[in-house]
Amino acid sequence: MLRITSASTADLFDIAATRRIEEAAAKALPPHTLMQRAGLAAARLAMALAPHARLVWVACGPGNNGGDGFEAASQLQRRGFETVVTRIGEEGRLPADARASLQRAREAGVTFAEAPPATCDLAVDALLGIGSARPPSGPMLDWLRRMSDAAAPVLAIDTPSGLDADTGNLSANYLPADGARQRRVCLSLLTLKPGLFTAQGRDAAGELWFDDLGIADIAERPAARLPGLPATSQRRHASHKGSYGDVAVIGGAPGMAGAALLAGSAALHAGAGRVFVAPLDRDALPLDPVRPELMFRRPDTLDLSGMTVVSGCGGGTAVAELLPHILQTAGALVLDADALNCMASDPALQSLLTARAASGRPTVLTPHPLEAARLLGSNTGEVQRNRLAAARELAARFGAIVVLKGSGSVIAGPNEIPVINPTGNARLATPGTGDVLAGMVGAALAAGHPPMTATCEAVWRHGDLADRWPSGVPLTAGALAGGSPPL
Repeated sequence: MLRITSASTADLFDIAATRRIEEAAAKALPPHTLMQRAGLAAARLAMALAPHARLVWVACGPGNNGGDGFEAASQLQRRGFETVVTRIGEEGRLPADARASLQRAREAGVTFAEAPPATCDLAVDALLGIGSARPPSGPMLDWLRRMSDAAAPVLAIDTPSGLDADTGNLSANYLPADGARQRRVCLSLLTLKPGLFTAQGRDAAGELWFDDLGIADIAERPAARLPGLPATSQRRHASHKGSYGDVAVIGGAPGMAGAALLAGSAALHAGAGRVFVAPLDRDALPLDPVRPELMFRRPDTLDLSGMTVVSGCGGGTAVAELLPHILQTAGALVLDADALNCMASDPALQSLLTARAASGRPTVLTPHPLEAARLLGSNTGEVQRNRLAAARELAARFGAIVVLKGSGSVIAGPNEIPVINPTGNARLATPGTGDVLAGMVGAALAAGHPPMTATCEAVWRHGDLADRWPSGVPLTAGALAGGSPPL
């Protein structure tokens, strides 16, 4: 059993692949083996979470996830924990393995009740798992809400009930209110699923553990991956600023100059050799007194062919007239914010973007869900309903690396297995942090890393900065651009 952290590297499998893996494993093992292993794994984690629990409540559903719950309850009862099971569904309609585990729970002396106990020291959600065909309702939803409202920790077996394991969408709102301190834990079984890492999955799952149930030989293609800890590269002594590339930030229309400065400062602190800022506001100051290392130029004076260009940060509509030149001449390119909005409304710009891919020059798009929806001619709800699919479609359509920002940012590239970034938190939901990310991606590209690798590493480090931010210290984009949490 493994604790999954932001440093973990892992393949993520969708529901269809997980079912094929489960079917193949079941055929190769004696009957009931996988469920017994699942129940034992859940019981072991439950005992670690609440070693002194006087009463454990296990809520079991009508399928094999409920069977895992019966098996966990029997294991806990045999180890001296008082265990109460509430269950939904007719016994005669249970799958064969679940019926066998139900009988084992009875033989172990587990208490079966019609209603949940008034209090418990640990609640176990074994209601739906990946078998959720409909949103939880009736008693099932009531039980989930009771779990979330209680002080006791909640352990979800396989996936939290009602969570789409492919997309991370939660079909019923039963999570604790903002600010609640309840401990939520999920034990993913057999495979890790992408929905646990994006959209609402991170909130629903909480602390994540994984047990492969002894099935390590998997031939299925993953739906996505966790990137793992970025490699740390030590710079050679015999190097200079030209060794790490030039970044040009083109943005900062009147009233929005700060966005370009944030991107430039982030690129500087992320290690770019030289950073040029080309404001679209002709009245902008030609110097940043806080970051005098930033060099200011007019956009038309820059030779973009040997640079990594970051365009769109605070660009407003003014960036539109420069985009044709940028798209055709930039060596590597990061398109953010207003540059993406201009692209969405101009088919000619989209054609130039796809032409860049044909010429082999790398481009990274960094949309938030609304910007992604505009590019797809869709809406935010559709994008959020399947973030992996939206990112893949954008990457295929424009031949670019795409960072679909949000909880569990998705990084997709043409013909690449998508990556779901595990770092970051809600403190990044403040103005300007997207500009900081664009600058960090630009610096990684300028250093010469492969585009997908550079993008994944920049996104990971951006989120990791927020994760390491001191409690009680406000996270602002200006401070984040500094490249390390304050002491």
